[in-house]
Amino acid sequence: MKASKEWLASTDAQYSAGDGRTGWAYLRNYSAEYREWGDGPPIVLIPGLAGGFGLLGPLARQLARDFRVISYQLRGESDCFSLRHRFGLQDLVDDLAEFLDWHALERPTVLGVSFGGVLALQFAAQHRFRLNSLVLQGVSSHYVPGLLQRVAATVLSGYPLPADNPFVNQFFNLLIGSKQRPKCLFDFVTRQCWQTDQSVMAHRYGLVQQFDARSRLSAIRVPTLLLAGDRDLLVSEARLRELGSNIPRAETVRLEGCGHLAFVTHPQRVGRAVKRFLNEQLQVPV
Repeated sequence: MKASKEWLASTDAQYSAGDGRTGWAYLRNYSAEYREWGDGPPIVLIPGLAGGFGLLGPLARQLARDFRVISYQLRGESDCFSLRHRFGLQDLVDDLAEFLDWHALERPTVLGVSFGGVLALQFAAQHRFRLNSLVLQGVSSHYVPGLLQRVAATVLSGYPLPADNPFVNQFFNLLIGSKQRPKCLFDFVTRQCWQTDQSVMAHRYGLVQQFDARSRLSAIRVPTLLLAGDRDLLVSEARLRELGSNIPRAETVRLEGCGHLAFVTHPQRVGRAVKRFLNEQLQVPV
């Protein structure tokens, strides 16, 4: 029996930050759909490899209680045909800079998760005077080719897959990092991620494989919070420490019981860590 549209809408609403304020930023290379929630000091949320800003709903809901939260769709998210025009990681970083200009955000906090954290890290290294602070969750300083990474690269680039493929869904289980999770949460994660075209996911993954920011980390001078779950199979404790030791003003926090998708599975815990950190930097009550 197939789930009704009403049931799907209700489960999505459980993890959504709400409709918020929606608009389009008309950038040079594409029109970026964006969404805003809440009021206060601005935080720009950068989505990960798949799922767009919809997957950030649980964390955006937490942060919007104290901040003006802004997120946008990365190039290719709403139009996979944009891949016809070759672009790399630097182009996505330039998109972020232009998006901040479009919103007239002089020195916001930028928070990137997973692939979005890669963009935020590179942006901070190049534009250290344009940020007030930096928050990264699930990010390393460079690509480390483990078994999970190799299999993911092969599957994404070499096999056309339906959205309900059980083999690929096991990757989502590994990213969630826990056997005990509500089915509605798993359904939300997979449904959001598969809204991103597979070709776009494969392209972004290829960009991650070329990523190495180790030589530029010392250029990041803003206060930085680094978060990673202790069950994150993509960011080990050693990689988290390595990243933190090379950014001059970095604080590292290991999230107990969390996997790579902590921003979805444990948004309260991530939100508390971010609010506490920004309270110290911005003197904002939490």
